[in-house]
Amino acid sequence: MKKMLDFFNSVRSEWFKIVWPSRDSVIHATIMILVFSAVAALFFFVIDSLLNAIVSWVF
Repeated sequence: MKKMLDFFNSVRSEWFKIVWPSRDSVIHATIMILVFSAVAALFFFVIDSLLNAIVSWVF
């Protein structure tokens, strides 16, 4: 029982050490992720289209 109480006390003390990101930081990171995802999607679309055109031309 003592070990369990020690565990929960240490979890509680660690919980208060958490530094949550600010709203601006979260918005900035979200925008960066969306932009990167759009660029990656465009890149893969172009590569897929090129490969599709090459395969259609060969066969």
